[in-house]
Amino acid sequence: MNEKELQKLVEQISLNYFKRPFLHKVKINKRMRTTGGRYFLDDHRIEINGHFLAPQYHEALIGIIKHELTHYHLHLMGKGYQHRNRDFKQLLVKVGGSRYAPDIGLRRKTKINYVYQCKNCGLLYPRVRRINTRRYFCGKCGGKLYIIKSKN
Repeated sequence: MNEKELQKLVEQISLNYFKRPFLHKVKINKRMRTTGGRYFLDDHRIEINGHFLAPQYHEALIGIIKHELTHYHLHLMGKGYQHRNRDFKQLLVKVGGSRYAPDIGLRRKTKINYVYQCKNCGLLYPRVRRINTRRYFCGKCGGKLYIIKSKN
């Protein structure tokens, strides 16, 4: 699906579900990893995660478009367009938009480089970065931490 087809799809969804036209631009953004789409307050454009344009994610794409259009229409009407607002939550449920974008394996996995363990209770603390064991102690029992795995 290219940007012209996506633009048509967004305009069609806007008319069918919101009964209002979508009068701005839709862009494809292939760099997105943790989100399905984004609505911009300044120029009212919508960006859609390009990875969701694949045919197997069509249902998720429709939910993402409805989510972003909910932001769009509420913002233009001067109502609560943020996730925490009642107007947003009610309209999102009404049109059947998705609250969250599904995880399709794009998120980066954090690599655990260090594992610390408490000497008293044995609780494990996996960490990406090294910590100072003279300064930090176990959050559960206050015991001393020692390193059991290092990235070397």
